[in-house]
Amino acid sequence: MLRELAIENLAVIEKASAQFGGSFNVFTGETGAGKSILIGGINAILGQRTTKDIVRTGAKKALITALFDGLPKGVCEKLEELGFETEDELVLSREIFADGKSSARINGKPATAAMLKEIGSMLVDVHGQHENRILMSNDNQRDILDNYGGITAKLEPYREKFREFAKTSKRLKTLQEELQTKELKIEHLSGIVEELSALELEKGEGESLERELERVRSAAKIQQAVWGAYNALAAEDGVAVNNLLQTAADALGSIEDVEPKAKGLRERLSAMLPEVNDIADELFKLTADDYEEREAALSDRVSAVKHAKRKYNMDADALVDHLAECKEQLAMLSGTDDEIDRLTEQRHELAEQVKIMADEISNLRKKAADKLSDEIRGQLEFLDMPNVKIIFAINPDKITINGRDSVEMLISANAGEEPKPLNKIASGGELSRIMLAIKSVLADSDDIPTMIFDEVDAGISGRAAQKVGIKLCETAQKRQVLCITHLAQIAAKADVHLLIEKQVEENRTFTRITELEHSGRVRELARIIDGSASESAIAAAEEMLNNAN
Repeated sequence: MLRELAIENLAVIEKASAQFGGSFNVFTGETGAGKSILIGGINAILGQRTTKDIVRTGAKKALITALFDGLPKGVCEKLEELGFETEDELVLSREIFADGKSSARINGKPATAAMLKEIGSMLVDVHGQHENRILMSNDNQRDILDNYGGITAKLEPYREKFREFAKTSKRLKTLQEELQTKELKIEHLSGIVEELSALELEKGEGESLERELERVRSAAKIQQAVWGAYNALAAEDGVAVNNLLQTAADALGSIEDVEPKAKGLRERLSAMLPEVNDIADELFKLTADDYEEREAALSDRVSAVKHAKRKYNMDADALVDHLAECKEQLAMLSGTDDEIDRLTEQRHELAEQVKIMADEISNLRKKAADKLSDEIRGQLEFLDMPNVKIIFAINPDKITINGRDSVEMLISANAGEEPKPLNKIASGGELSRIMLAIKSVLADSDDIPTMIFDEVDAGISGRAAQKVGIKLCETAQKRQVLCITHLAQIAAKADVHLLIEKQVEENRTFTRITELEHSGRVRELARIIDGSASESAIAAAEEMLNNAN
């Protein structure tokens, strides 16, 4: 439970701290004294969103620190799961900086706001006036019923199965839609495959084709150079290189017997002849190339590749990849019919399973609804709503992630009136008591050690306020209760009474939190009763406090 809270530089609170008892604690004070700021600080500790506007003017940052003890087992397990050591006590802290940044710590170690929120939700249940508005939602009314009936845990496997069903249905619908245009797609893809396959392109071939075409288009120049080179090397007349080499070798051979060096020179010249003749043969082959025929074929192919590049707006290598993708898509489309048959059967099986599970959840809701209605009605009768009727109307609806039921809370606050939707007829005071009644009933279904009520007394007075105070006392027998109230009937029943008061010093506003002793409580109750410390108010406050004790 929450044992201590320390706040620095939060709005009008420069520095304040409070210690809480283990049962019923109340906060009172003038309107605007800072009670809502206190709740804001607690919410910050619980990981809720904060803004830089809550930092006290002139301060660099706000700091909120909370000490908890008596940690539930679930909290200890969650702390270990998040990587924090568990101890007898838990310290949560939050810093909000004037530049909008914030930081969080758990037992002095860095943490995230999400971690605070996860831990905080297991430590404190904050009930503010906004929760009365939340109660107006049919979805939230269904959640209340599910929490009470222990149905929330059973919803998880159902939701997993429903998601699987939804995923299968979506895939099946997509394939069915694709099937309607499959023939058109096959025709389109087949055309692409036929066109690109005819190009017989390979990676890196696009540029080489253009280079080859450029070479072929230079055929006349090439042929002239080739013939010239060939004639110089191997012409039949005596001026060709091979003839001249042979003549030179023969001349040297005729003097080998008289000139020793002639033999070596002759052999070198003779060695050149095979290479010259080989080159001449290669050149002769080049003269036989049909450049005109090759130019026509290459020109057609290069034109086709350029056309495809413009048509598909991609380079030659990308065309090769695109052809492979289109072939793959064609293969997939050919197997669509089999996949549709398989998914249709799978969807039918999942639909049956989802329906069975939804029916089971619906039956559990119907059983829990009557019991919950009776328990809430009993609480409300005590809270001065003796003729109230509460009904959780459960009607079949389309199957969704939450089951197949529409849940609506109906109420009749007066005898002789038919129950009508809560969100249409309940007054503010009735909503406050209904929410308190629900919280009281649900208190046994969770192990959250601390409950905070922010102005649960809105819209009530007199005997109803007295009953609300008693109900809060009963709740405080099972867990710690912190309550902000403007009613003396409620404040008088607290075990710990904290006064929030605002003071102005040197043109700055300060808020202080003070735990009141008996005499201080009497004065504060008198102020709440009639706004003064008159003898009659003091006497009434004294009597109220003594009766409460």
